[in-house]
Amino acid sequence: MSLLAQIREKAAIKGKTIVLPEGTEERTLQAIKGIVDNKIANPILLGDESAIKGLAVKLGADISGAEIINPATASFKDDFVQAFYEMRKSKGVSMDQAAATLLDPLYFGSMMVMMGKADGEVAGAENTTGNVLRPALQIIKTAPGISAVSGAFIMIVPNCEFGDNGLFVFADCAVTIVPTAQQMAEFAKASVATAVNVCGFKDPKVGMLSFSTKGSASHELVDKVVEATNIAKTKFPELKVDGEFQFDAAIVPSVGASKAPGSDIAGDCNVLVFPDIQAGNIGYKLVQRLAKAEAIGPILQGIAKPVNDLSRGCSVEDIVNVVAMTAMQA
Repeated sequence: MSLLAQIREKAAIKGKTIVLPEGTEERTLQAIKGIVDNKIANPILLGDESAIKGLAVKLGADISGAEIINPATASFKDDFVQAFYEMRKSKGVSMDQAAATLLDPLYFGSMMVMMGKADGEVAGAENTTGNVLRPALQIIKTAPGISAVSGAFIMIVPNCEFGDNGLFVFADCAVTIVPTAQQMAEFAKASVATAVNVCGFKDPKVGMLSFSTKGSASHELVDKVVEATNIAKTKFPELKVDGEFQFDAAIVPSVGASKAPGSDIAGDCNVLVFPDIQAGNIGYKLVQRLAKAEAIGPILQGIAKPVNDLSRGCSVEDIVNVVAMTAMQA
């Protein structure tokens, strides 16, 4: 069974409720049948009910298994407005501004997650990453001990003996452009959660990547990775984490043994934290294209409750899969 099939199967057991704020986005409506038929989640669409149902009829999309909530008329709208006002009044937001803001489905969707009306949120088929993240960070905020959001990719590499039988988690490949050492350490913690909760890793081992292995080069960029590794070991002692490692020293046992003989995990890492988004983004795409790997993501990490951002070029199947992964994070 493929990893995605396993994720869908496990999500079905959880029975989570996932809110989809883009209620009149065509692919989102077409994805509802797959979500419901496979019992992946209980979907909620946000928007005007007549507009959503009218578009579904036009598309021939079966949305009968989805609940539809209109932010403008929801029975709990006033409670949400009051709660959002209390959150943001120190930023100068008035009650009227709070009410107007929550007419935006992305803000309303994040409030549903924050207030326990949904277990997670999936959007981005017609909105930018910034538009999806902004309300989530204002309302749900980051998880305890985490100061920055990261984007992880699950890499499934065919015919590969490295990692977890060819399975890896790469981060950050999508969100924080130049993380600090502190943030890199936090990405290690968040990526392990993804590896365990979404991928089912039994023994995640985190390699903190650099162009140097254990002092083979001297540079301020290496120093940052060394500092990040030390922070991760101190702040998150439950993690198996080490570095700085070059990529091959992190995943190839013979190279790890040669270049980092004192490390317990060199050559056996299955979770890889890159020093910045350039390295992460280039790295995952190199593996995807040259090794013909499947790249699943990005999975947003570090938000206190699950919110995931779709690509605006996503397929219907992508939406179903991201909803499943979001349910797994919940």
